[in-house]
Amino acid sequence: MIRFVACVALTIAATVSAQAQSRVSYFPVTPGAHPHDVAAAADGKVWYSAQSKGYLGLLDPKTGKDENIPIGAGSAPHGVIIGPDGSPWLTDGGLNANVRYDLKTKKFEYFALPLYLPSANLNTGVFDKDGVYWFTGQNGVHGYVNPKTGKHESWKSPRRGSYGITVTPSNEVWYVALSGDHLGKIDKATGNVMIVEPHKKGAGPRRVWSDSKGILWVSFWHSGEVGRYDPAAKTWKTWLLPNNPGAGCYAVYVDEQDKVWLTDFMTNAIVRFDPATEKFESFASDKRGASVRQMLGRPGELWGAESGNDRLVLVRY
Repeated sequence: MIRFVACVALTIAATVSAQAQSRVSYFPVTPGAHPHDVAAAADGKVWYSAQSKGYLGLLDPKTGKDENIPIGAGSAPHGVIIGPDGSPWLTDGGLNANVRYDLKTKKFEYFALPLYLPSANLNTGVFDKDGVYWFTGQNGVHGYVNPKTGKHESWKSPRRGSYGITVTPSNEVWYVALSGDHLGKIDKATGNVMIVEPHKKGAGPRRVWSDSKGILWVSFWHSGEVGRYDPAAKTWKTWLLPNNPGAGCYAVYVDEQDKVWLTDFMTNAIVRFDPATEKFESFASDKRGASVRQMLGRPGELWGAESGNDRLVLVRY
C-alpha cells in the first residue's frame, strides 16, 4: 500500500509538471543577440532589446519572423517598453541615452543624458499615468522624458545601483537599487527620493512591480526571495523561492490577475506565485543557462527573454 501511494504521488507530480511545461513555448532569435528585455505589443508581436548586437528586435510569434533594427554605432540596449502611442522605448547604456523608435517614420529619436552623467549605465524605463517616461541607471541615476514636450531631466540617485522601476495605480514612481540596497519613491516634481530600507541588509532588490492595489513586489537577488512592500502600512513580507538556496531571484512582474511572476537563476526557471494561497508554480527551461532577466506580458501571456539561449520564452496561463 505504501509503495502504491508513493507511485500515485509521483505520477500526479509528473502529470502536473507535464501540463505546466506544455504551456511553455520558445522562439529563437538572432544568434549572439543575448536578448535582455521584452515588451509584448497589442498587435501580438513582441519587441526585445538585443543588448550584445545593438539592435531593437521584433518577433512575430505567429510566423517566427525576427526583425533586427540597428539602433546606432555603439548601442547596447538594456530595457525596452512600449509607449502610449505604441512606439517602443529603450534604455541604451552604450549610447548613454533613452531611445524612441517611431513606428511611422521608422526612425530613432535619442534623448542623451547630460554631460555631467557620462556613464549612467541605463537600465529600465516605465511610463506613468500622464504619459511621462521614467528611467534608471545602475551608476546611481534616475530621471524622466516627457514625450509631449521633449523635456528631459536626470538626477543622481541617493545611492548607486538604481535598477528596476514601476508606477502604481495612484501614479507614484518607485524604483529599487541593487548595489544601493534600497527601495525608493521619486518625488516627480523635484527628483528627490524617499528611501525605504529592505527587510534585511544586503538582500539586493533588483526589480520591482506594482499590483492593482499599489502593493509593491520586489525580487531580491542576493537572498533569493520575493518581497511584498505595503506603502500604506510600511511593512515587508517575504517568501523564499522554492528549492532556492538563497540567491538569484532576478525579475518580477505582476499580471492582470495580480499573480506574481519571478525568474530564478539558481533553478533555471520562471516561477509564478499566488499571493492568496502563498503557493509557487515553477516552469523550468528545457535548456541550461536560460538567464531570463526581465518579463512583461499581456492578458493570458507571460513573456521573457532567455538571454543565455538567444530566444524568447512564452508561458500561457
